[in-house]
This record gives sequence, C-alpha cells and structure tokens, in this order.
Amino acid sequence: MKLLQIRVATPDDAEDIAAIYAPIVAGTAISFEVSPPGVNVMRERIASTSRTFPWLVCEDTSGCVSGYAYAGRHRERPAYQWSVDTTVYVREDSRGQGIGKSLYESLLARLVDLGYFQAFAGITLPNAASVALHEAVGFTPLGIYRNVGFKLQAWHDVGWWQRSLRPLATPTEPRPFEG
Repeated sequence: MKLLQIRVATPDDAEDIAAIYAPIVAGTAISFEVSPPGVNVMRERIASTSRTFPWLVCEDTSGCVSGYAYAGRHRERPAYQWSVDTTVYVREDSRGQGIGKSLYESLLARLVDLGYFQAFAGITLPNAASVALHEAVGFTPLGIYRNVGFKLQAWHDVGWWQRSLRPLATPTEPRPFEG
C-alpha cells in the first residue's frame, strides 16, 4: 500500500477532485447530480464549504489526490446545528486500499473537535462498498427513502446512516472550521 497523507483541501485541488467526481456523476446513480461540475464550480464548492466545515483530501507520496471527504450542514433549522452530513469519494483505481476509511477517521475526529454531535450519510442503494465503509467507521443504518431519485432511467432508493460523534450534553455552538 502507498503511504498516504490526509490534509486540508484547497481550491488548487479542484481539478483532481473534479476528475474523481466526474465519472461518478456521469456513469452512476451514486451521486444524484446529473452533470459533472467543472473545475471552477468545484473550486468554489471547496472554498465555500471550508469556511465552516472540513474538506479533506488524501494524497499518496507522489502527491496524487486519491480521494476526498467533507462535511456540510445537515438541515437549515437552528436546532440542527450540531449535526452534519458527510461525504467521501475515492478515485476508482484507489478503492479498496483503506483511503475512504482513513479520510473518514480524520474527518470525524475534526468534527468532534469542532463541537458536532451527530454525523449522517446518505447512500444510493445498492452500494455494498459504501455501506461497508460507513459501517466500518461506526455508522448505523436509520432507514431508506424509497424511490427518491430518478437518474439513468431508473428510480433509486437512498439509505441513511448515522454516527454519534460524542456523548450527548448541553452543547455550545459549534466552531467554524479553520483549516
């Protein structure tokens, strides 16, 4: 296995991240986007997300970005502010090497440090690899939104998983991420 480095993403990573994400958008129902976002769109997503939440990349010793993970707001209402949605994607030729797990472990630790209590993940079903990854890092299944998305000429279910990040207590406001 190649040595891996997890680091904070920068807008300069947009090209590599867009290249990882594009075939997932174009050829699968894993993402419900229907057109792959371009490099400039991805650059803005990284910049805007990183103002509040962690966005991480994994690179190997050659400096190649092999995957990425980030968190975002779970819902808009103020009472949800201690919960986040999480996302991880790994480049196709790098899957099965522990990259997703390493990214998730780093992301979840940062979320704890920022003051979050719950993490959620939506997985288009079926997707045995993603389910296994999420359960390996402590997510448990909650339920399924049946036939919630139509893509590639078919209706798709999305399963929801949850992971508690810390014991429940009276919270203070989560801190913004300062990469």
